[in-house]
Amino acid sequence: MSQDSAAPEAARKLSGRRRREVVAVLLFSGGPIFESSIPLSVFGIDRQDAGVPRYRLLVCAGEEGPLRTTGGLELTAPYGLEAISRAGTVVVPAWRSITSPPPPEALDALRRAHEEGARIVGLCTGAFVLAAAGLLDGRPATTHWMYAPTLAKRYPSVHVDPRELFVDDGDVLTSAGTAAGIDLCLHIVRTDHGAEAAGALARRLVVPPRRSGGQERYLDRSLPEEIGADPLAEVVAWALEHLHEQFDVETLAARAYMSRRTFDRRFRSLTGSAPLQWLITQRVLQAQRLLETSDYSVDEVAGRCGFRSPVALRGHFRRQLGSSPAAYRAAYRARRPQSDPGPPTSVVETVVPAQVSSAARRAAAAAGPVGPPSTASGDPGKPQSDLYAPGRPALPGQRSGA
Repeated sequence: MSQDSAAPEAARKLSGRRRREVVAVLLFSGGPIFESSIPLSVFGIDRQDAGVPRYRLLVCAGEEGPLRTTGGLELTAPYGLEAISRAGTVVVPAWRSITSPPPPEALDALRRAHEEGARIVGLCTGAFVLAAAGLLDGRPATTHWMYAPTLAKRYPSVHVDPRELFVDDGDVLTSAGTAAGIDLCLHIVRTDHGAEAAGALARRLVVPPRRSGGQERYLDRSLPEEIGADPLAEVVAWALEHLHEQFDVETLAARAYMSRRTFDRRFRSLTGSAPLQWLITQRVLQAQRLLETSDYSVDEVAGRCGFRSPVALRGHFRRQLGSSPAAYRAAYRARRPQSDPGPPTSVVETVVPAQVSSAARRAAAAAGPVGPPSTASGDPGKPQSDLYAPGRPALPGQRSGA
């Protein structure tokens, strides 16, 4: 699933020296070879015989080479940063480290390209390069779910949405990890040349022309390094251990000895997520685990996960995972080999992590009101706190892509 801005910035007029069909791919030393190869394959191979319009590819070194990549391979790019001045689309496949700053010369080249109307694309951790250049300020963006909390904390003006496979905000586009780069490149071809051309390319690549869903199914369930040493970590850990009990965000704020407003602000600053949406997400993830590992009815699952009613569970489950609880269980069991008995139905392994894992940036207004969750009394066989994942933020001024 993609997200497009409902009101993107007015597209800048493309400079006369730039050509829309020219795609520059900016490579850095230390970048993973898979992500780097995606735009090279999509835009660098002539497939006109299959009905795919041709692009002109410029592979540019973002720094002095040789460029070392996965497995110790060394690459030599045929062009340098100066070649970007001819491109109407500039792709940054990935950045080698989310903790180190990109070269200033490369950032300057990206800013100039954007100012002159070029479309700027960041695949996976390439979003960090775009953010460092200031091109994501005030914009929706995505990256690999594992790095979304870091992107949100390091660049608070970026509206990070870890749910999406890619986000198209007009002249700046970003994608989630690895294979989602293919999704975004196909989207670019579809935008430029229509669905038929994108479909022909997808058949050549042997991939779906358009994948449904987002990153939710892949989200980490463990608890973010950033919160591990903070006193708030104790409250989060308690919440994960007691999802089967009746409590709400006010309860968590009281346990943290904070007002609700202060707790909300503190929670957001540490995790990038609104506490209410985070709590809803944990309950949904616990429901997901119970549906996979037990024979409890949907009504029983709702009670054991802190939802006030099965209706509330079904609504939030569908919003986050795109299916009903019953359909999810049926699909899961159909996929599981019959020889695999699965884990016991009454006891699920308990893992209480010492740290709290990835979190999304924004609150999910789309989740709707839930009220104080309620549940049955504690159960000794409940699954516990290995079920953390980022929340589903709703970004202002966005809508689902067509």
